[in-house]
Amino acid sequence: MKAVIFDMDGLMFDTERVFVDAWNYAGEKIGIGKAGYMIMRSLGLNNDMVRKVWHDEFGDDYDHDALDRYTEEYLENYYAKNGVPVKKGLYNLLEYLDAHGYKTAVASSTKTADVMKRLQSTGVEKYFSAVIGGDKVKKSKPEPDIYLAACEAIGASPTKAYALEDSRNGLLAAHNAGLKPIMVPDLWQSDEEFDKILYAKAVDLDEVKTLFEKMDLKG
Repeated sequence: MKAVIFDMDGLMFDTERVFVDAWNYAGEKIGIGKAGYMIMRSLGLNNDMVRKVWHDEFGDDYDHDALDRYTEEYLENYYAKNGVPVKKGLYNLLEYLDAHGYKTAVASSTKTADVMKRLQSTGVEKYFSAVIGGDKVKKSKPEPDIYLAACEAIGASPTKAYALEDSRNGLLAAHNAGLKPIMVPDLWQSDEEFDKILYAKAVDLDEVKTLFEKMDLKG
């Protein structure tokens, strides 16, 4: 069986940049100043790990619950006005994979309910057989748990599945789970040493589609 597991933020949707603005807004609201730079320390992590990273940075000098409230306020207003920004090539890739018999799932560190909102609002929910959010596994990326759970949910062997990711933690999680990691860079850029664990790297999802087309032609 052919299987592809998708990350969400920064891979399917250009939402990591929106989070930078949201954390700038929320940080100023709670008195710690613009905190959008924290995105680079949080890429690919689930909510519990994000809280730890923020506590390591700010200690007890801020209210994380208030940060979450203002962040959600910003995001809701942004998406209500602008919609969820879809990455170039997403629809083309999903249509191709669907037409050629690939099983697909989402493995995102974001809470499952929020993942479903993004998928439904962009009309791509129908393409995925399973959705595993960060709240469905005990250990965050870069641990392999979420990718193993996604593969199990669709009945795929990890060693025969591909993972589409943009972050270091996500790519390590896929690699640690035994999948073939394909990187589509967003905010974080890898180096030559890190690239050794990758199956492939593509500039966008249209190039990923071309990669699968070539592999399918070879059989």
